[in-house]
Amino acid sequence: MDIHEHQAKEILANFGVPVPQGGIAFTPEQAVFRLRELGSERCVVKAQVHSGGRGEAGGVKVCNGEAEVREFASSLFGTKLVTKQTDAQGKRVDRIWVEEASQIERELYLGFVLDRKSERIMIVASGHGGMEIEDLAEEDPESLIRMVLDPAVGLAEYQARELAFKLGLEGAQISQMVAVLKACYRAYRDMDAMMVEINPLVVCADGSLVALDAKMSFDTNALFRRPEVANLRDPGQEDPRESFAADHGLAYVGLDGDIGCIINGAGLAMASMDMIQLAGGEPANFLDIGGGASPERVCQAFRTVLSDPNVSVILVNIFAGINRCDWIANGVIKAFEEIRIQLPVVVRLSGTNVEAGRRLIRESGLPIISADTLEEAAKAAVQARQQPIAAE
Repeated sequence: MDIHEHQAKEILANFGVPVPQGGIAFTPEQAVFRLRELGSERCVVKAQVHSGGRGEAGGVKVCNGEAEVREFASSLFGTKLVTKQTDAQGKRVDRIWVEEASQIERELYLGFVLDRKSERIMIVASGHGGMEIEDLAEEDPESLIRMVLDPAVGLAEYQARELAFKLGLEGAQISQMVAVLKACYRAYRDMDAMMVEINPLVVCADGSLVALDAKMSFDTNALFRRPEVANLRDPGQEDPRESFAADHGLAYVGLDGDIGCIINGAGLAMASMDMIQLAGGEPANFLDIGGGASPERVCQAFRTVLSDPNVSVILVNIFAGINRCDWIANGVIKAFEEIRIQLPVVVRLSGTNVEAGRRLIRESGLPIISADTLEEAAKAAVQARQQPIAAE
């Protein structure tokens, strides 16, 4: 789960990371009021969307005076900000952040991420901040400093000092950097984060370090024990299909194709999408209903897939271990009865109670296309596209 810049800054500030003073605004008038609170004529106005590259897209501006703040804020609210990290639809701007302007001497990059290869937290840093990490890796890979942390030890003091030296910091800046690194590590660890990024971390004219921008993302599976983080979710920044699925406890990722997928298990879902493409089709989504799915959960999965208007056929592919094929079959039948599905549905069942599941599908009298193998199911789904049917 992602959060907004101002939310990430508040969290990091609570752990001891220095951030500029600022305030959130939901109207141009509030933005002007935030400027008055800062007690300065000069400020930075930033669109709050879940995406990087806001500056290049016109979502960030240094403003002088109330009139300029009001004009720029008015031009942002209600618009879609399209950046290189969003799709063509962009992200809607419903809030902005107004903060004090900083006297920047130097910009650094700092990120804490999960390195799945080493199964450790990795610090990635660079002396060239203000650029996206992908651009840094491509344009100046030698500038990237990587440091892996042992979870049994955490971030040691000597590691933090070593990183500060490598970034070319001197004097009091070294102790400041050590404090920032340790604060970011605690925030990452204690809040079940998946990423903490400060870009840029600036060295100001007075020598102080300030987090000028911040991003955080969190482990969705840990939100049950982090209600304070879950409350920061902004559904308006999410794909409506994914937001709908998340509200109903389903693992869903929207894609650009037209073959809706209802599958149990991430590995089987990936294999199914590959097979769909080999058969000449394009998957509309990744949806894992998980183990032990009840008929009600299967029915809800159908609602989720059908929330995408691009879907022209639905493929149900289940290998039942913990699950049961008769549960899935009952769920498919229930979906037809409750939702009145008007699209072709291909069902492939295998595993626990497979014969009972297939019998339920066969005896239902519903226009369901059955398949014995994944290859057959994928080919049937591709062939059934653009052939709407009426449920009996």
